[in-house]
Amino acid sequence: MKFVQAQTLDAISDYRLEEGDAPAPRTGEVLIRVAACGVGYVDALVALGRYQVKPPLPFTPGSEVGGVIAGLGDGVTGFAVGDRVMASVRGGFAEYAIAPAAATHKIPDRMAFAQAAGFPINYVTALHGLRGRGAVREGERLLVLGAAGGVGTAAVQIGKLLGATVIAAASSDEKRDFARAQGADAGIDTAVEGWRERLKAVCGGKGPDVVFDPVCGPLFEPAFRSLVWGGRHLVVGFAGGPIPALRANLTLMKGAALVGVDVRQFLLFEGAKAAAHMRELLAWVGEGRLVPPVGRTFALEDYRDALEFALSGKGLGKTVLQVG
Repeated sequence: MKFVQAQTLDAISDYRLEEGDAPAPRTGEVLIRVAACGVGYVDALVALGRYQVKPPLPFTPGSEVGGVIAGLGDGVTGFAVGDRVMASVRGGFAEYAIAPAAATHKIPDRMAFAQAAGFPINYVTALHGLRGRGAVREGERLLVLGAAGGVGTAAVQIGKLLGATVIAAASSDEKRDFARAQGADAGIDTAVEGWRERLKAVCGGKGPDVVFDPVCGPLFEPAFRSLVWGGRHLVVGFAGGPIPALRANLTLMKGAALVGVDVRQFLLFEGAKAAAHMRELLAWVGEGRLVPPVGRTFALEDYRDALEFALSGKGLGKTVLQVG
């Protein structure tokens, strides 16, 4: 099989397209013939050793795929060779990848492999954050920062399914139009000067009830200050660069909560609930209520361009590497 690998994490140029034998699934694992692999901002950070946990070497990028089961390890039940699935894998930039059976899910007939490749983490994060951590209620105003990115797009779509009025914050007309196409009720730019006044106008003279924030950049504090009484600011990630700080007295003055949303630990400590989230999300897809958009796609041979693009912040939705 073909696969992408690097011996160091110093630069994207260190990665090479290699050829070798397909791996064999062990007990409790499945072998997947990869059709598509998601390429997110975090994937690019991991590939460059810039994430909080560095992977072992040699390293093949890619953590989420859509594809077809090609082999079953001992003890695996509920799957058969040929099943269409999405999965969390080790090394998705490859024609074949290994996944734990517990992290593998059959996908609805109406779901394309490219949609599946960008689905699990972003959409579970959005549902866990909005309903589980943010307690979003029908009719509330939800501000989504980074609304055109992978997890931002998921938050826009799920916010609408939960009955919220969604305001999409994004840096360009193209990105705001994209967010509206996913269901956002309104868009707002990200220029800091005068931003709170523009947000208040978009919110009908008030502020948001909930902020979904995978950016935590220059608008972090202005967004928190704009919350209504009892509001919730969900800290999802730090795509904006340096991690910001917030003075503790602001939470008191606003009667507001700063709430962490960590999907990795959610999966670790609340696995049964996470599995229920995935079943609900896939049911929405099967019913046609949730249609994940596919971002820009790259061929396997263009893996370096895909990683660079994922780092650039220019993408609409989740970038995808087409493998099979």
